[in-house]
Amino acid sequence: MSEVRYGKKVSIREIVNFFKFEQLTGNDHALDRWTVVPDVNRPGFELCGFYKKTEPRRIVIIGNKESEFILTMSEEEQRERYPMLTDGLTPAIIISRNNVLPPILAEVANANNFPILRTSLETYRLVTDLITYLDEKLAPEDTLSGVLLNVYGVGVLLMGESGMGKSETALELIDKGHVLISDDRVDVQHIHNSIIGHAPEMTRGFLEIRGIGIVPVEKIFGASALDDSAQVELVIKLVPFEGDAEYNRLGDESDRFTRILDVLIPTVILPVSAGRNVSVLVESAVSNFRLKQGGYSSSVDLRSRFRMLSGKE
Repeated sequence: MSEVRYGKKVSIREIVNFFKFEQLTGNDHALDRWTVVPDVNRPGFELCGFYKKTEPRRIVIIGNKESEFILTMSEEEQRERYPMLTDGLTPAIIISRNNVLPPILAEVANANNFPILRTSLETYRLVTDLITYLDEKLAPEDTLSGVLLNVYGVGVLLMGESGMGKSETALELIDKGHVLISDDRVDVQHIHNSIIGHAPEMTRGFLEIRGIGIVPVEKIFGASALDDSAQVELVIKLVPFEGDAEYNRLGDESDRFTRILDVLIPTVILPVSAGRNVSVLVESAVSNFRLKQGGYSSSVDLRSRFRMLSGKE
């Protein structure tokens, strides 16, 4: 596994271009500012002159309440407090609902070449959309070795040592109608407490099969056999079958997990040997996983039958 990639940033220019915000102050160079915090600040306390424990790197949102409060502030108060909202650490200010830009704020911002933006969006919608956008753009990333597929609607990450047949198993699953996300390498992001995986641009849509070479999945199986991304919900680790090893036979052992970007993903250990139809085993593991997610346990059911038939109930 490669080193997790943190320290990402998003420029105000990217945000303006994505949301089509109106720029009210600052020149084009002002849009080169950037943010590293996937959060925003409603500056009620700051407008009152309280700045203790304020995270200065958040984008500032001025909504209806802030706009109304500014009308009650004196010119002296505004000139005292606006410099803190337009300093070198604050990425930008966004005014929602097409509210009016206060003249003194415009004066201070232009003096600092600071970007103030405006949108017609309601404040709650602006906050939600902006945080979602920043959360995705700034999410920690990693690259894993494995194959990611969508099997019965479940994002399944096949892992295991080289030569275990991960790509061959994926090919069989695709032939059965399941969907490939990525082969060999999977880029993953931690977004909204979930792990989202997608293919590196270079290898997207390809499977590498020993003895055949590179297989173009979409051209052979059609567009429905390929998707851009999937949430990683289940890890299946393919391991060599060992005759003297103990494997899960009843399905009631303590749950196994794989930690990916600090998120624990349910994991199945699947022994592989000659003659075992791995694609069918993967489908069965996914079906069993879905049953467990729905509250059904075959081991509990089996024990209940045993007690009933043995007269212990």
